[in-house]
Amino acid sequence: MYSKNNYKKHLIKLFALLVLFSGCQGVNNKDKSWEKIFDGKSLKGWSIKGGEATYDVKDGIITGTTVANTPNTFLTTDKMYGDFILELDYLVDPSMNSGIQIRSNSFPHYQDGRVHGYQVEIDPSKRAWSCGIYDEGRRKWLATLEDNPKAQKAFKQNEWNSYRIEAIGDTIKTWINGMPAAHLIDEMTASGFIGLQVHSIKKADKAGTQIKWRNIRIMTENLADHTMKTPLIPIVTKNKLTQDEAKKGWKLLWDGETTNGWRGAKLTTFPNDGWVIENGELSVLENGGEESAAGGDIVTNEEYEDFELKLEFKITEGANSGIKYYVDTEINKGPGSSIGLEYQILDDARHKDAKLGSHEGSRTLASLYDLIKADPDKFVNDIGEWNTAYIKSKDNQVEHWLNGQKVLSYERKGDEFLKLVSESKYAKWPNFGTLSKGQILLQDHGNKVSFKNIKIRTL
Repeated sequence: MYSKNNYKKHLIKLFALLVLFSGCQGVNNKDKSWEKIFDGKSLKGWSIKGGEATYDVKDGIITGTTVANTPNTFLTTDKMYGDFILELDYLVDPSMNSGIQIRSNSFPHYQDGRVHGYQVEIDPSKRAWSCGIYDEGRRKWLATLEDNPKAQKAFKQNEWNSYRIEAIGDTIKTWINGMPAAHLIDEMTASGFIGLQVHSIKKADKAGTQIKWRNIRIMTENLADHTMKTPLIPIVTKNKLTQDEAKKGWKLLWDGETTNGWRGAKLTTFPNDGWVIENGELSVLENGGEESAAGGDIVTNEEYEDFELKLEFKITEGANSGIKYYVDTEINKGPGSSIGLEYQILDDARHKDAKLGSHEGSRTLASLYDLIKADPDKFVNDIGEWNTAYIKSKDNQVEHWLNGQKVLSYERKGDEFLKLVSESKYAKWPNFGTLSKGQILLQDHGNKVSFKNIKIRTL
């Protein structure tokens, strides 16, 4: 039998043991949920890309130091990450700009290996956009903080700051010192490395400026159980102009929801069938591979002279389609497609057209159809994944780009171009490819191909 005092002491000990046990369980769960991607002692598992800034480790801290006359430098994880929650601390010099790369990549075909991808900004300047989202090496600013003064004020100058980054599916959310900062919905990149940036410097006297990182940890499993809510209204980029695009005069060529601005190439309205709009994607449907036999080609209502055009496209197995420019729908009112210069869209591996053409290979993906072959070393994403097409025409100098890589260029109306036309299937069409302006066309070639983020800028 216990006395009252002994009984109370026993209960207190038991309660203390329960609290201790519960606390231990919590620590174990936390340890299992989080993974340290920096061991605190070395740069094992990390690599340097880009410039020649230096990184070293001491007392559990990574220190990056600027070097004059070198581009942006990145210390990147060797491991790639898709969905994750990332937390870390940093201490930055007030004169320095930096950032945390997430879902970023470096490919030989893309600007000679330039690091590109989402960057969670570190900005100690008066602008105070720390924890905003920038697209390094691609589209620039995606989510800025001028409308979020609480997050701007959360940054602590000359002190350690803490970031939390949630990247799950197409959604990226950020927090600075516990304050919600940015909420972005963007589909461009699903996975990549994590990187610590040391920004390039313009003035040699800034060499030796430092930024430090510590407590870097990541979670990649059971993320739904650990996500945090945010009151921020998300910024959606699909079929929208980014901040930089709007400033530079880009316009949406398709709004992502309606057929406004487009009509059938041989109609006065948009086709009643053969094309569908679903989930922000404009798709021409499968009908057996016949050219312009279902809904038919579609063209812009407007005509364009000098321009930049960019869009994303996704093909199905064996698919054939195209993006035509300087189109005049009056030239061919008979069977088949309307006439214009064509950026070819093709499944090179499975479609017979890849081996045809007036010049071998001139009907492959991103080629100037039937005239000029695209670089055979081009990078192409897998069937069912999105590719990016870019066409620039300025003063008759034309470029085709695929996934950030220039794959061909030519002089429209030049002697070499005219000779190629004379030797091709287009020889029968008067003034082919030499119109001063024309429409943009998306081709119906009887195979399912989808388009989104269709944008144009007049030059």
